[in-house]
Amino acid sequence: MPEPVADPSATCVVCENVFTAAELDAIERYGDGLQQQQALLGSGDVTAQVRITRTAALAFKPEIKWLYDRMQGIIRKVNQEVYHFNLEGFAEAFQYTVYHGAEGGHYDWHIDWGPNPVQRKLSASVQLTDPGAYEGCDLEFHGARGLEVAPRDKGAVIVFPSFIQHRVTQCTRGTRKAIVVWATGPQFR
Repeated sequence: MPEPVADPSATCVVCENVFTAAELDAIERYGDGLQQQQALLGSGDVTAQVRITRTAALAFKPEIKWLYDRMQGIIRKVNQEVYHFNLEGFAEAFQYTVYHGAEGGHYDWHIDWGPNPVQRKLSASVQLTDPGAYEGCDLEFHGARGLEVAPRDKGAVIVFPSFIQHRVTQCTRGTRKAIVVWATGPQFR
């Protein structure tokens, strides 16, 4: 597995070349075959001002065990080298996320950490779409150096602490697809 790119002053860690083009296409085909629904906020509300996204749960099944195994390896390596959090694994299904330009797809500023049944500690986003296939739809962070924008490269895995404020800007053309993953563990002390 390639080494994560860890800039000590950066808000996120970027892992590249961990999936082949064929694997990325297989993930996208699998996700496109799932029943997608308008995403809800953590409160269960639908608020277009905050979020317009279609999502589907990638429940753990034998046909995608390889994806769970690969993401576990990536998260484990990044955590060992950078964050050193006490992690237990994946308590939630991976999320297939689709932002459509025709709908103005976006997700305003939020954190993944909060009043969840499990404690999310690390979040990860796997970019499935070629950056030339859409406009806007940037993953951005409020970081120590101000506003930071994650790489848009197809296949890039962006890992960051779940308590970091982030957003996906409005998609103005095309469609962007990603897998979102949360590694969980005991409460921070």
